[in-house]
Amino acid sequence: MTPTLFANATFHTLNPKQPRAGALLVEDGVILAAGSAAELQAHAPAGTRTLDLDNAVVIPGLTDAHIHTASLARSMHEVDLRQAGSLTEALAGVGAVRPRYRDGEWIFGGWWDFNKWQVPVQPDRTGLDAICPRNPVALTSADGHTVWANSRALQLLGITRTTPDPAGGEIVRDEHGEATGILRESAVYPVRKLAASGVSGNLPDQLREAQRYLLSLGLTGVHDIDGADALDAYRALRAEGALALRVHKLLAQDDLEASIGAGTRTGQGDSWIRHGAVKIFADGAAGSHTCHMSEPFPGGTSHGMEVTAYPDLLGQATRAASAGIAVAVHAIGDRANRLVLNALAEIRDTTARLGLRHRIEHAQFLQPADVPRLAALGVLASMQPQHCPSDLPILGMVEGRGLACYAWRSLLDAGATVAFGSDSPVELPNPFHGLHAALTRTTAEGEPDGGWEPRERISLEEALHAYCVAPSYASGEEAAKGTLSPGMLADFAVLDTDIFAAGAAEIRATKVRMTVTDGLVRYRSED
Repeated sequence: MTPTLFANATFHTLNPKQPRAGALLVEDGVILAAGSAAELQAHAPAGTRTLDLDNAVVIPGLTDAHIHTASLARSMHEVDLRQAGSLTEALAGVGAVRPRYRDGEWIFGGWWDFNKWQVPVQPDRTGLDAICPRNPVALTSADGHTVWANSRALQLLGITRTTPDPAGGEIVRDEHGEATGILRESAVYPVRKLAASGVSGNLPDQLREAQRYLLSLGLTGVHDIDGADALDAYRALRAEGALALRVHKLLAQDDLEASIGAGTRTGQGDSWIRHGAVKIFADGAAGSHTCHMSEPFPGGTSHGMEVTAYPDLLGQATRAASAGIAVAVHAIGDRANRLVLNALAEIRDTTARLGLRHRIEHAQFLQPADVPRLAALGVLASMQPQHCPSDLPILGMVEGRGLACYAWRSLLDAGATVAFGSDSPVELPNPFHGLHAALTRTTAEGEPDGGWEPRERISLEEALHAYCVAPSYASGEEAAKGTLSPGMLADFAVLDTDIFAAGAAEIRATKVRMTVTDGLVRYRSED
C-alpha cells in the first residue's frame, strides 16, 4: 500500500505522550509516525502521497461498544414509530406503511414508547388487527424488550390462551385469559429468531447500507450484540472485500454450547472480525418495567424480572469462563447488577487464570456499595449515555432510593473501565449525541437545567476515552487501536468541528467529513 501523509489538520491523538500532532504518516494500514508535516515529510518513504485535510480536526476512530447492527440494518427498512406521541399516531404510522407489504408478509420494526405517549397506556392487538387484518405484525418497543403483536402474528407464533409463559418471559393476558398482543422478555425471542431467519430481507445487503451510515458518524468499529446471522453476514462482506468496519462479535446466549463445541474462544480472530464475550440476560429493561430491582416499582409490588435465574446465570458464567469465553451480562436493575457481581466474584480465579475481561451491559442502576466492587473485580461497565436523557420520563421510579444511576463519574472515580455505545437501534448510533449526554446529562433541548443528577457528568476527554480507548481494552486490542500513536491501526475520523473548543450543543451537532480505516478513506462527506 502506498504510504500516505495525512496533513494540514489538528490530530487529537488521545496519546498522553503526544496529545496533538499536525500530521500522520501511514503505511499498510498502520501509523508510522505522528508529528508536524515538515518533519514527517523529511522522513517519509519514497513515493509517499500527501492527503491535505483542509485544516480539519481529527480524532481516533470511534467504536460503538454496544450496538445491534443487524437490528439497525433491518430497522432502516421497517416501521419506525419513534416520533409517535400517542396510540393513535402509532397506529397511523403502521397504516401508512401497510401498502408496502403484500398480504401475508410479516411487518416488523416499531421502536414505540408508550411512556412518552400523551396517554401512557400499553397497546394491544385490537388496533393492529383493524389496520392489518391480513398481515402478521410484530413491533418491538423502544427498549427492545417488549413486542406488540396482532392476532395474526400470535397465531403464527403458536400463542394461544393455553400457551404457558416461557421461563424469564411473559405473555400478557386480559381478564379472560386471552393474549393481549404484548410479549415481554424471553417471550419475544421467537420474534427475534423469525426476523433473523431472512423473512425481512437480505442481511449482507442491509448491513452494507448500515455500514455506510455508521462510517458517516465517525465509527470505525462496533461491538455487535446480535446473533450468528450477523456474523455470517459480516463474513460475507469481508469475502467480497466490502467490510470497512472492525467487528468485535459477541456471542448469543443460545449459541454458547455450540460455540464451546466449535472451539470458539474470546479474542479469536483478527483486526477485522474478532470473537467476543457471550451475552447473557440477567433482567429486562427500565421502560418495560422488567429490570430487576431490589425494591418494587412505585405503585405496585413488581420487582421486575429475573430473566436468567441466578443459579443458571452462575452456571452459564462458570461454563463460559472455563472454556475461555468471557461473559457480557445484560443487567439494568440494581438487584440484577448485584447478582451479576456475585456470580463474577464466584469465578474470579478462572477469570484471572485465563485473563478474561467480563462486562456488564448497561449497569444503569447500582447500589452504591457495588460501584467500587465492580471496579475491584475488574468488570468493565459497557454503558450507553443516551439512555439517561431518553429515560427521563420514567426516572421517577428510582428517585429517593439512593442508587447510583448512570453513574459514569462514580465508576471512573472508583477505577472502573467504562466503555460507551448506543444500543442502536434503541438509540441513534450517533456518538456525538452520546458525548453530549455524557457531558450534560440533558436532552438535546438542555432539559433538565444543569442535567439530571449532574454530579455524574464527565469531561470530554473521559467520554472520548470511553468511545475510543476503553472499547479497545474491552476487546483485548488496546495495543492496536484506540489512540493515534505509532504502531496503531490507522483508523480515525475527520470532523467539521473542533470538539475540544466547542460547547456541548456544538459537539452534539458535529458532522464527520471523512472516516478512515486501515489507512483508506471509507467515507467522505459530499458537503
